[in-house]
Amino acid sequence: MSDCAGAEVFALQVLGQSMAPEFEEGEIIVIEPEGALRDGSFVLAQLDGEWIFRQLRREGERWALHALNPAFASRPLPDLAAVRGVVIQKSRPGRRRASKSYL
Repeated sequence: MSDCAGAEVFALQVLGQSMAPEFEEGEIIVIEPEGALRDGSFVLAQLDGEWIFRQLRREGERWALHALNPAFASRPLPDLAAVRGVVIQKSRPGRRRASKSYL
């Protein structure tokens, strides 16, 4: 990820089922590195040396990375500096009409 230049938007493929049913394995997500953070945003974060795609949730005075699939635990977030970008769109490969914006 260090090769990404500044605020350049980039795309990643969803791996795993932690964000199902909203995000299925194989879908493409578009990430805005300088996107506005708010409770409920879908984000890419770097936590404990690991890249993680989750929903940003406010829990009292703290923040957490929440998996939509209940089989995966939420992870507390020490601060918002760990968040590296906000998901602004998703699409299914080969299906133009199967896209959704998160702006």
